[in-house]
Order: sequence, then structure tokens, then C-alpha cells
Amino acid sequence: MKVPLTELNDRMERFRARMDTSRPDWKMAAIVGKIPLYYFTGTMQDGLLLIPQGGDAVFWVRQSFERAEEESLFPGIRKMRSYRDVAAGMGSLPSSVYLETDQVSIAQLRRMQKHLPFTDLKPVEMQVAAVRAKKSPYEIGLMERAGEIHRHALEDIVPGMLEEGIDEVTLECDLYSRMVKEGHQGIIRFDMFNEMLLGQVGFGTSSLRPICVDTPGGISGMHPSVPLMGCRERKLRKGDMVVIDIGCGYKGYQTDKTLSYMFGSPIPDDAIRQHGRCVEIQDRIASQLKPGAIPSEIYRDIMADLEPAFLTNFMGFGNHRVKFLGHGIGLWIDEMPVIAEGFDEPLQEGMVFAVEPKKGIPGVGLVGIENTFVVTPQGGRSITGKSKGLIEVY
Repeated sequence: MKVPLTELNDRMERFRARMDTSRPDWKMAAIVGKIPLYYFTGTMQDGLLLIPQGGDAVFWVRQSFERAEEESLFPGIRKMRSYRDVAAGMGSLPSSVYLETDQVSIAQLRRMQKHLPFTDLKPVEMQVAAVRAKKSPYEIGLMERAGEIHRHALEDIVPGMLEEGIDEVTLECDLYSRMVKEGHQGIIRFDMFNEMLLGQVGFGTSSLRPICVDTPGGISGMHPSVPLMGCRERKLRKGDMVVIDIGCGYKGYQTDKTLSYMFGSPIPDDAIRQHGRCVEIQDRIASQLKPGAIPSEIYRDIMADLEPAFLTNFMGFGNHRVKFLGHGIGLWIDEMPVIAEGFDEPLQEGMVFAVEPKKGIPGVGLVGIENTFVVTPQGGRSITGKSKGLIEVY
């Protein structure tokens, strides 16, 4: 169950090298987010990881110190009751610190600054994200296991679960139960504090409803206070297209996959053609996921070949559209880099992307597909299956 020490050491070394290259003025980095803490230490406790430029990193744990020692092979775990203990234990600390500004609350920062001399704050999240973007064989192995659970659930199990009259919430609950039994970790995680059980399940035009998440699809949700899962009142009818866009996790690492089903009868021919075009785009993007390729250039290459008529409602519907074609994935569903403008650093072997070309069709729903691909010299290798979607369930 423990993250190997070789993994932890490699991650720390690559982070230090990244900081030395991109931020040569750095003296100390402070990690506070629970996922970055897990990435660097192998345990997800309430604490503060301090990484000095020229010394050993120390993980100060408030709770639970005992669990941290039990779970982690990280060598520098120390107990604290408050940041006062950190100040006493670390001795001299710099006033300038690179901090995860998108992971720390103002209240936590104020508690930290009460005892620690951190007055000059600089963001470090992009350096952490860049290190996390390249997955090791250990990490890819966990993602491959998540991908196989994912593939089996959506390609093999779901078709037998679709029956007339079932509602969106019941289908997602039943699918969740089956996936947990197959090995799904029971939760999927996003950047910026978000967690959920699976993702989006929509019948017909439910998949076109705008939501607060930056994704091309949508969902009706259970209630304005719980815009998740699906709609209890929306029952499956013959002629509906079912869209399932969910994550699957195994020992922290996740894959992302979208698959669609035609229930009872085919959807209109034009919608089927538009779906096929999205599958072609996915395959074309995957073929370009090679070391050295530039994400922004992949994005521009694909978008330049799409005619205006197809671009209408591409990557969303109406005013709810996104400006990317895929995103990095790992301990978070939404990691760096992104296949979009502004991401100009070359890809590395071992990076992993969820590629999701999709298009909203009025009166039908969201066509398209999504799979998770590992960057290899031969192009993207899918670890979530090869189904082209629009599976017939008649």
C-alpha cells in the first residue's frame, strides 16, 4: 500500500531540479494541498511540507502523525501541534517562500504567518504541476488498472443496466455500486477542492444542460443545491441517447472516459455522422501525442481543419463551450498540461491525457467520445478501451 521510497525520492529530485531551472532565486517551497502532499510524501494528512533549497525536506504533521508514520516511507516526518512547533524546529527560515497559492485558504495563511516569517509569497503550483505531469511506470501501472475497471464498466456492464423507465440517478447509483465492487476507489478528485463519486449521467438533452464545471457536457442534477448525479424525474425512454461521462480511480490515480448508447432505436443519421467525426478527431489527436509535440500546436492543427458548420456547438452547446480538446490527468481529473492555446511546453513520454472531442446536437444530446491516453513515441496509447461509442442497446 505504501508509495515506494524510490518514487518519493525521484519526485522530490525532479521538483528541486525544476525549481533550480525555472526559479533559481528560490530558498524554500511550502506544500499544503492534500493531493500534492500525498504526491510528495505518500500520505494524506493535515500538515505542512517544507522543502528548503539546500537541506532535507520536512513534513510537519498535525493530524494524524501516527497514521503518517504508518503509511509513509518519507524520511522527514515530524509532529506539530501548531505552526509554533515548525518555527521552533526549523530554526532560521527565509521570508520569501514559494507557496501553493491556489491550495491555501486566507485563514490558513494567516495562521501560518503568525509564527512563520513568510511575507514574500510566490506561487509554486505551476512547478508542482509540471513535475506531476510526467508519470512514472509505477503511476502508469495504477492508471492502467483504473482504465481497465473503467473500460469494463462502460463497455461491458452498462449496456445490461439500461432499461426503460430507469431514472438518471438510479442508473448512476447502480453503476457506482458495480464499479466500487470492481475496484473503483469510490471517489474522483479535481483541482480546487472538488470531489464527487463518478461524474455525469444524462439521457437525451440532459447532457446539454449548462453547469459550473469547465466541461463540454452538462447535467440536470438532483436539485439547485446538488447539481450532481442526474435527475430523478428523467426516465429512460426508447429513442434516447444515453451519455455517461465519468472518472474511475484506483489507489489515487484516475482515468476519464465518456461513452454513449442508443437505447431502443437509433438517433438521427446526421447526429451519428457528427459523432463519427468526433471519434475521428479523437484518433487524430491521439496520433499526435508523442514526445516533443506541442499541445497548443495540436489544438490549432485540429481546430484549423474544422469547417464553420461543424464548429457550431463543438466542445459544448450554445454559450456553454470550452476552449480545449483534452487535459492532463492523474491524481486529479484536471491536471496540466492542456491541449489548448497557451500550453507551449513539449510533451514528454509518460504524460497522460484525457482527450474529449464532443459536440452538442439540438434535440438529441451530446455526441462524441473521451478516452485516456499515455504519451508514447508511437502516439497516444488508450488505457480506457477502444469502443467508438453509440453502442446499440435495442
